[in-house]
Amino acid sequence: MAGNTFGTIFRVTTFGESHGAAIGVVVDGCPAGIPLGSEDFTAAFNTVRPSGSFETARREANIPEILSGVFEGKTLGTPIAVLLRNADARPHDYEALKNIYRPGHADFAYEAKYRRRDWRGGGRASGREAAARIAAGVIAKKVLAYCQTSYHAQYTASASLPLTIETSAIEIAGIPCEPISAADELPLEISSKLAAIKQAGDSAGAIVQCTVRNVPAGLGEPVFDKLEAELAKAVLSIGSVKGIAFGAGFQLARMAGSEANAVDKNYHGGIAGGISDGKDIVFQAVIKPVPSIAQEQIMETASGERIAYAITGRHDVCLYRRVMPVIDAMVAIVLADMMLRQGAAQILKV
Repeated sequence: MAGNTFGTIFRVTTFGESHGAAIGVVVDGCPAGIPLGSEDFTAAFNTVRPSGSFETARREANIPEILSGVFEGKTLGTPIAVLLRNADARPHDYEALKNIYRPGHADFAYEAKYRRRDWRGGGRASGREAAARIAAGVIAKKVLAYCQTSYHAQYTASASLPLTIETSAIEIAGIPCEPISAADELPLEISSKLAAIKQAGDSAGAIVQCTVRNVPAGLGEPVFDKLEAELAKAVLSIGSVKGIAFGAGFQLARMAGSEANAVDKNYHGGIAGGISDGKDIVFQAVIKPVPSIAQEQIMETASGERIAYAITGRHDVCLYRRVMPVIDAMVAIVLADMMLRQGAAQILKV
C-alpha cells in the first residue's frame, strides 16, 4: 500500500488501523541532539482529546511509547518510532457493516483498489490515524524551534521570533463566527444548532483558518514543490478536509490586479512564487460533515443491493475542534521539511 509517507528530508510514515492493536508513526530525518521525551506529546494529545456532547465517546489515552531514535532524552538522528496503542477499540461495533459500503466513507473505494478492506471503523481511512500525525507534529515543532534560530542567524539580520501556528474555526454548521480556537466555548447560536443537528441524527461541517506567524522569507521550492502546493497536499491528506484556499482565496478571482497586489494587504497568504515572503501564511480549510450519522440512509451492499440502514456507534457531530490540531501538525511537518531543505540543519548547534 503506497502513500503512507510524506516529506523529502523530514519524512513521516504512519501505520496502523482504527480498531487494530495500535497506531504509530516513524519519523526519519530529524537532526540529532534535540531534546525529546514522552512528556512532549502530552499537551498535543490533550488538545485533540474528545470532550463535550458533540464529539465521539471513544476515549484513547494516547500514551506515547518511543521505541527508537531517542537516547538519554535526545534524538539520535536515526528514525524515531512512536507507538500509540488502541485501548478503547470496539471492532465488534462494525461487524454489521462488513458487507455494506457507507456513503461518504472510503469503504467502496478501498475495496475497489485493493479487493479487500478493514471494515473495523474504516481501518486506515479512519480519523484515528490522525493521532500518528499529531505525534509527528510534536517532533516537527522541535525541529522548527532549532532550525529557525539557525536560519535567522544565517540568512537574516533580525532577531528570531518564535514561529507559531494558530488554527481556529471561522464557520461552523454554516454559521460564520469570530475565530474559535480548540479551547474556546461555542457561541450559543452555534451550540444550539449543533444540538439540533445531533438530535436529528445528522452532522455538520466547518471552515478552519490557519495562520502561521514569524515565518522566515525564502522557504519553499519553485515550480513543483511550491510551499502552498506542499501545504495543500499535507492538509488535503487529512480525511475530513475537502478544500483549501490561501490568503483571499476565491475572492482573488473577483479582484483587479491593482487591488490584489496591495502591499499593505496579504491577499496571497504569505507565499509568492511558491516561496514564503515573510508575511503571515494564511489559509482556510473546508471540513466536510461527518459521514457517519444516525439517520437512516440509502447504502449499497457488496452484492450491489441498495438498502436503508442507520449507522450506530461513537461518532462526532462536527469535527471543527478535533481537526485543528491535525492541521497544526501537518503544517509543522511541511515547514520543518522545508527548513531542512533550505539547509538550516547544516548549521544547527545542538
